[in-house]
Amino acid sequence: MTPEFSRTFRLDELGGARTVSIEADEGERAALAARFGLIGIDRLKATAELARDNEVVTAAGRLEGEVIQACVASGEPVPARIAEDFALRFVPTGTVSDADEIELAESDLDQIDYEGSSVDLGEAVAQTMALALEPFPRAPGAEEKLRAAGVLGEEDASPFAVLKALKDKL
Repeated sequence: MTPEFSRTFRLDELGGARTVSIEADEGERAALAARFGLIGIDRLKATAELARDNEVVTAAGRLEGEVIQACVASGEPVPARIAEDFALRFVPTGTVSDADEIELAESDLDQIDYEGSSVDLGEAVAQTMALALEPFPRAPGAEEKLRAAGVLGEEDASPFAVLKALKDKL
């Protein structure tokens, strides 16, 4: 299955550092919005420097986007801008056995496996965008709607608030 926003770069065409820019078109943005449960994606682009060292490809750059998420309380549109620096490392699948126990260094955390003779920067950017999204977006007035629905805020659900409520009942 080909990802919605695929921008592949062949390893044999990557030598020294190379700067690339990619941008999702309207159809790709709509497909990504559906995949990530967004109301819409108005813009998604990235600029990265790709460099190859044998079979390992590094990509360091910046992702910029404009998305519309749904408010967790009301479902109303919540526009957001994303501006994230990223540093990714593409390694061949099977480089490290799943059975091996390894210690991860900070530089290993953004590692992406690839198969074949190319890496997909578009899919990596799409995943990076998804990780940068606000997990619980809220529109103006969301707090009031949550309270009306009986959802307690942090200040109301703390142990001290519960004790105060019990004291007030006495």
